[in-house]
Amino acid sequence: MYDLGATRPKEGIPMQCIVPSVSFFVKQRLCKRLRECRDAGLKVRYLIILNLLHGRSAYRTAHVLGVHNTTVYRVANRFREHGEWGLYDAREDNGQTKLSEWFLQLLQRLVRGSPRQYGWRRPTWTRELLVETMARRTTVRIHVTTMSRALALVKARRGRPRPTVRCPWSKAAKTRRLNQIRELLATLPRGHRAVYEDEVDIHLNPKIGLDWMGRGQQKEALTPGQNVKRYLAGSLDVDTGEVLWVESTRKTSALFITLLNKLLARYPDAPVIHVILDNYRIHDSKITQAALRGFGGRIRLHFLPPYCPTSNKVDRVWQDLHANVTRNHTCANMTSLMIEVRYYLRKRNRKAMARACQHSCARRMPRAA
Repeated sequence: MYDLGATRPKEGIPMQCIVPSVSFFVKQRLCKRLRECRDAGLKVRYLIILNLLHGRSAYRTAHVLGVHNTTVYRVANRFREHGEWGLYDAREDNGQTKLSEWFLQLLQRLVRGSPRQYGWRRPTWTRELLVETMARRTTVRIHVTTMSRALALVKARRGRPRPTVRCPWSKAAKTRRLNQIRELLATLPRGHRAVYEDEVDIHLNPKIGLDWMGRGQQKEALTPGQNVKRYLAGSLDVDTGEVLWVESTRKTSALFITLLNKLLARYPDAPVIHVILDNYRIHDSKITQAALRGFGGRIRLHFLPPYCPTSNKVDRVWQDLHANVTRNHTCANMTSLMIEVRYYLRKRNRKAMARACQHSCARRMPRAA
C-alpha cells in the first residue's frame, strides 16, 4: 500500500493507489454533491477527490487548489477508507473542546501568579510548565501549541515585570497624602505655580532595550571601559508641561538648591512655588532646609508617599528621555551624550509650550452663539 504520509507520490505509482477507481455514476454523484454543497471546506475536499479521479497527480492537485500536499493525501486516505462519508467534517463528534470557559478562567488565574505558588522551583512560566500544571489541576492535558492558543484567548503576553518597592505607609495614609496633593493642585491660588521635581542619572553605559532586528541577527551596544555618570535635577510645570533642569557630576543638596534657584528665576512674579517631590535625602537635608529659609517662604515642598514614582509626573519625562536618548545609544563620550540629552529636552519644551499656547487661545476664544 502506498504511504500517504509522503509529500509527493513516487514516480511510477499509479493514481489508483491513492484513490480507488470508481464508476461513472459515482463521479456524477460527487459532481452533483459538489454543486449543492455550501461548505467551503467540504467543497475543497470534493474537488481534491474529483481531480485525483480524473488522473491529476497529488502535487498538481495541491497546486491548482492552493492547498498543501499533505492535505491531498489526508483527504485521499479518508476517501479510500470511509468513502464519501470520509469527506465530511467529523470534528463535532470529538466531544467537548478542552479549552472550555472554565479551563481558560483557571489558566488566567494561573498566569497571574508565579510557578512557586504551585509547588515549582522555577520563578517564571513556560508553556510546558503551564501544560503540566493545568494537567495536574484539571486532569486535562493539551499540547504545547494548544497552550499557545489558550494563552492568546485569555490575552496573556510575555513581558518584563516592573520592579517596585512596597510603600511602608499604610494604605489610608498614602491615600490621604495623595488626596491632599490633588486638592492643592485643584485649588491652587491665582499666581501660584506648582511643579513636580525629581532627579535622573545619565550613564555613559547605554541602557539596553528592545529594538527591531533582522532574523538571525543581534545588534551590539558598545560600552566604554569605565562608566561615567551625570546627574540631572528637573521640574515639570503642572500647567504648561515645561521642563527646567540643572546638571552636575554629583547628586547632592547643592544640585537640588541650584534647581530651586532656577525656579525662582523662571517664575519671578509667583508669590509661592509649590514643589511636589519624593523624600530623597537631599530634599530634606540641613543644607536644603537652610536654603528654604533663605527663600523667604516662596518655595514650599510637598512630599509624596515613599516609593510612589507613578504619582510623580516628571518621572514619565525621564522614562521618555531614556527611551529616546540613552537606550542603546552609540555616543562615545559623555559630552556627546549630554548634547543629545539637552537637544531632546529643549525639543520637548518647544512642543509643550506650543500645546499650552493652543489650549490658552482655545479657552479665550468666545463661544459661537
